[in-house]
Amino acid sequence: MATLNESIQAYTHQLSLGEIQKAYRGIMTFMSDLKTVFEKRHPDMLSSALYFGYMDMTYFAMTPQNLRDQKLKIAIVYLHAEARFEVWLAGSNRKIQAETIERLKHIDLGSLVLSKVEPGVDAIVIKTIEDYPDFDHPETLGVILDQAFIKFVQDIDAILA
Repeated sequence: MATLNESIQAYTHQLSLGEIQKAYRGIMTFMSDLKTVFEKRHPDMLSSALYFGYMDMTYFAMTPQNLRDQKLKIAIVYLHAEARFEVWLAGSNRKIQAETIERLKHIDLGSLVLSKVEPGVDAIVIKTIEDYPDFDHPETLGVILDQAFIKFVQDIDAILA
């Protein structure tokens, strides 16, 4: 395992190549634009701030009123290392998360994945949307993500009903 200094040297070298900055800027621009599009398409939902992350994940939440009343939210998440978009049902805090996981433990979630209460895990229910997304076609990617988001909200509504 590399020391912190060795890791910083490797990081500095990678930055000198310029690709990391280009990729990170592109992801952040896409996520910011996507958030704006979602806010326009779903004006009845509460939108959170964009969380930029530590190059691990970037996300924002869009929350319908019925989930907000239960202290739940839906997050659109980009996982950097996995190069994957997911949509999550998440709680407003760890207690809500644990209670909801317990409540859903014996329910058939179909293709959705129920998380476990573990340190560092923020999701309650996860659905993978897009592996290795095509950022060169942002409009198409945005439509894919929005359609998956709408389906996920509908699925969660049905599960929690």
